[in-house]
Amino acid sequence: MKRLLLATVLFTAPMLATSSFAHGAADAPKIDPARLSAHIKVLSSDAFEGRGPATAGETKAVAYIVDQMKAIGLAPAGDLQKDGARAWTQDVPLGKFEITGPVAAHVTIGGETVALNQGEQVAIRAAMTNVDGVSIKDAPLVFVGYGVKAPERHWDDFKGVDLKGKIAVVLINDPDFETGTGDFGGKAMTYYGRWTYKYEEAARQGAIGMLIIHETAPASYGWATVKNSNTNVMFDIVRQQPTKSHPSMEAWIQRDVAVDLFKKAGLDFDALKAQAQTRDFKPVELTGVKFSADYKVSHEVIVSKNIAGVVKGTVHPDEYVVYSGHWDHLGVGLPDAKGDRIYNGAVDNADGVAALLELGRAFKSQPAPQRSVLFLAVTAEEKGLLGSEYYAANPLYPLSKTVGDLNIDALSAAGPAKDITTSGDGKVDLQDLLVAKAKAHGRYFTPDPLPQAGHFYRSDHFPFAKRGVPAISVGSGNDLYTGGKEAGEAAEKDYVTNRYHQPADEWSADWDLSGQAMDLGLFYEVGADLANSRVWPQWQAGSEFKAIRDASKADRK
Repeated sequence: MKRLLLATVLFTAPMLATSSFAHGAADAPKIDPARLSAHIKVLSSDAFEGRGPATAGETKAVAYIVDQMKAIGLAPAGDLQKDGARAWTQDVPLGKFEITGPVAAHVTIGGETVALNQGEQVAIRAAMTNVDGVSIKDAPLVFVGYGVKAPERHWDDFKGVDLKGKIAVVLINDPDFETGTGDFGGKAMTYYGRWTYKYEEAARQGAIGMLIIHETAPASYGWATVKNSNTNVMFDIVRQQPTKSHPSMEAWIQRDVAVDLFKKAGLDFDALKAQAQTRDFKPVELTGVKFSADYKVSHEVIVSKNIAGVVKGTVHPDEYVVYSGHWDHLGVGLPDAKGDRIYNGAVDNADGVAALLELGRAFKSQPAPQRSVLFLAVTAEEKGLLGSEYYAANPLYPLSKTVGDLNIDALSAAGPAKDITTSGDGKVDLQDLLVAKAKAHGRYFTPDPLPQAGHFYRSDHFPFAKRGVPAISVGSGNDLYTGGKEAGEAAEKDYVTNRYHQPADEWSADWDLSGQAMDLGLFYEVGADLANSRVWPQWQAGSEFKAIRDASKADRK
């Protein structure tokens, strides 16, 4: 999910002194909106088939990006080859999982059978446990609140319940979401609120499957996004013991369907949801409700590609400032109302790839920096940040000498804004540097107005961050120079409702990309300053990533 801004608040943050930089502020070369548009138009065209990993669309996207990097003058920075040279790509082995044939799913309640149609009432993901099919018959349903087991918060939604052979039913987000106060930091989502965590915990608890109840506000997106993201091909990193990370069935269920099931089991959904927001909550079985599902799954290991180009540093070439963004989207999936099945992914994230290329052009137009600057286009973000996760686990260049990761994902096409933002508010100097750059250009920074959406955990900077590398994802503001906040928020709402993770996310000749160019100018200046200095950005006090970074301090001089 992208960091898409819905409100603006003036924010002033502490910042690194500009005197920390040996060469002062770096003025950005002009970023050309027309070049950005041209890249997006190609990458999001129907010919690229939605850029799904392990498809012809991947082959075309990788070839285009590599060709552009070559033409710009970047050097290859991918896998080390036998002859000692670098390739343009990094191999990323992934498990590929796809439901083949129909999905049969239903519940029985007191002898009555209620069908659950794939993509309508439920969105069942292809099993990622290396099985040829899933067959569940008459499994009990157990409501386990928010599905959180957090010893450090003295919180346990499971309280010893035996989930073997049962389906766990959970709420999305954190227990604090509704009230804004509690043991999970209020509205700001923790990792416990993410659906990825909930599936992982279901596996640890021994559940045969999990149904996440979809509600638009706590999920921060509608059912169309859930359906489109979960009913197509799934990917995962290659795991030796996948059942430790995945239950047999992972799925979402429509809220109204879930409420009806609770009612037929003699339960009050709203009352139980309120109980789930307290530490005293105990699991509740939906008495008399049984769940069944049957579907076939194909699985194989494929090799996708991260793409890496570099501008080598002249003084400290072993230290890297990283710009990242994902090249993939959802590929070909379920048709929309118009019958369109190609999920073009123009804003998400062809514009991020265009940004990487034009930032590379900007750096090549200037004298070579002291540190190296790496441009990393990663795969399978839409499948769970898998390309960036693989890179961070298998870095081409040591993470301890990675200065920071500046990630770009889904910038606005609505024109220039007075503000700029990031995906979630990280306690990290990189964000302060961005704040300072915005201020120097007469703009301001807007903190994440929807911390409950957990944006910090949902972009490709996160795999870097959780390993200690200072990392942020830049986001466009909504306080437009033309039309102000009202126009910006309207454009944002229109995108989220009508285009995000839908076939309608297509390139338009009517876009105003001058705002993207402005935002990238700020991002260029942050990276260029770092690339021409001895500054090592830090995680600040209170960050969960600070101790990890501090442990490798001896590697940085």
